[in-house]
Amino acid sequence: MTSELEPSVLEALKRYDSPTLANAIELFDVRPRDEGYMGHEVRCLFPDLGVMVGYAATTTMRARGRGAADPEPLTKHVQQVAGPRIVVVQDVDDQPAHGALWGEVMATTFTALGCLGTVTDGSVRDLDEARAIGFHFFAPAVTVSHGYARVEDVGGPVTVGGLTVSPGDLLHADKHGVLLIPAEIAAELPAASDRVIAAEQEYIRWVRSEEFDPDLLAERRAKMKAAFTP
Repeated sequence: MTSELEPSVLEALKRYDSPTLANAIELFDVRPRDEGYMGHEVRCLFPDLGVMVGYAATTTMRARGRGAADPEPLTKHVQQVAGPRIVVVQDVDDQPAHGALWGEVMATTFTALGCLGTVTDGSVRDLDEARAIGFHFFAPAVTVSHGYARVEDVGGPVTVGGLTVSPGDLLHADKHGVLLIPAEIAAELPAASDRVIAAEQEYIRWVRSEEFDPDLLAERRAKMKAAFTP
């Protein structure tokens, strides 16, 4: 489980959108560029709620076939994870997203438990109610029923949107998607993001200026990328 970072680091990460942070992570060469984020099918349903940054609590669920619906193991698990928390849920039904684990009751309960929202490859419902309390929903589907929604295993690695997430992993999520933040470089990412922004804006100002010259595009792009590094 990831060690808890200073709250100021999490607050600093909230100042940036996920594409900027993804670019900044590339500077540290800690993982391939095509890894570390969820697929486009996991969509932000409430973009107006802004950025969500927190530590993952994990569970699997099912909604098909009868089964006992007891969220108690998940409520206990989330309290063992550092806050703020994001509940990451893998729907392990053969045909996922048939029934929603998350609606108004679960969103209200887990808000009280210090959770910011949920990220799932299943479905959600009660959109107006969840949004009104500020609980983030990231999901590929919305449905009318919970079916036989129930928690299965808690506290293990889950795979959602092609990304494997373990308890305590640090996540950054916004209208673009969900990004896994490597804890070992998290404190360095704000400064790296500032370098990325400054270099990109300098390039954009040049492209928009009267000095723009198509023959210099390659040179200016190379200059921009060189400015990313310390």
